Amino acid sequence: MMTQATQNPVDIINARVTGYKDLQMLLVNPEGMIEQILPMGAIKADSRASVIDVAGDWISLGGVDLQINGALGLAFPDLTDENAHIIQKITQFLWDVGVDGFLPTLVTTSVEKIQRSLAVIADIIPSQKTGSKILGVHLEGPFLNYQKRGAHPAEYLLPLTIDEVKRVLGDYAHIVKVITLAPELDPTGEVIPYLRSLGITVSLGHSQATSAQAQLAFELGATMVTHAFNAMPPLHHREPGLLGAAITHPDVMCGFIADGEHVSPTMLQILLRASHQEKGLFLVSDALSPLGLPDGVYPWDSRQIEVKNGTARLADGTLSGTTLPLLVGVQNLVKWGICDVETAILLATDAPRQAIRLPGITKSQPANLLRWHWDKATKELTWQRLLR
Repeated sequence: MMTQATQNPVDIINARVTGYKDLQMLLVNPEGMIEQILPMGAIKADSRASVIDVAGDWISLGGVDLQINGALGLAFPDLTDENAHIIQKITQFLWDVGVDGFLPTLVTTSVEKIQRSLAVIADIIPSQKTGSKILGVHLEGPFLNYQKRGAHPAEYLLPLTIDEVKRVLGDYAHIVKVITLAPELDPTGEVIPYLRSLGITVSLGHSQATSAQAQLAFELGATMVTHAFNAMPPLHHREPGLLGAAITHPDVMCGFIADGEHVSPTMLQILLRASHQEKGLFLVSDALSPLGLPDGVYPWDSRQIEVKNGTARLADGTLSGTTLPLLVGVQNLVKWGICDVETAILLATDAPRQAIRLPGITKSQPANLLRWHWDKATKELTWQRLLR
């Protein structure tokens, strides 16, 4: 993640660090890196250091958003050389709303547009210096089940074969971090191992897969599920389906949206209880291009979406995404009483890192830290960046 040198050592004391027991102190060196995370009293504070007493507030890394479709009016599938400059504004906006890193998500569109967007992102990644870091790309499609396509345009859906995958990836497989696909579209069972051989994480979604088909996909190497409950069969007591297979699998993590519209808070509570809290889950925003803009009507591919109270829908009422930042989901989970503060924070910070095999908060990490304050009187969870 991107960080700035602090110039002087900083000792952060009396901190509740996510994933650690009891109060901790974090030692940050002048280069802005975490040198140590130690229990309070383990050593004396460095006399040269600036001391920040967070008085029992929670400390975490910033969020990581593995499914975000655009922001500030730009949809990532619409990237061109002409509008690529907007990416810098987006990365700064995401940094300002607490996101350390993200996967620009390309939803189903033409192969030509996918290739164009991948080319632009491939050029941007090496030059990033400030803001939220692009960690790779998430391809959400075009290998999706027609019956569960949701807002994805049917005319661009493709059969799931190695040849079609190669055509979509082109020369850019090295920047694709995650691909969402419907496993039942590949009866040969060849595609998932091929994608894994390229280092791409396979996520199941927009799918009609049975629990047996999902289980086979997990055995072949799929390790994620895209927006749990949405665009897949519901849990059923005789056919648990894709989601049931995922929840009970120890090596599979499910992304989910906590805007109160995509999934009922009650069902989220069931999901968290069944998945042992943050162990098998992570938050995503699924935010669309109007993220950071007011409610209204906006273009979306060749169609329009209407945004009301942070929820985006097509003209026919089809739910297409949100315009709420990732950390709003953390606040919602606590506000709704679904989980405790630490678990909610972990679901947006450490858990998505785990899903794409990045380390959580530990020494030798950039000190891109968030300070979270829980007000017991108002039941409000707020955050701010600690070192600016």
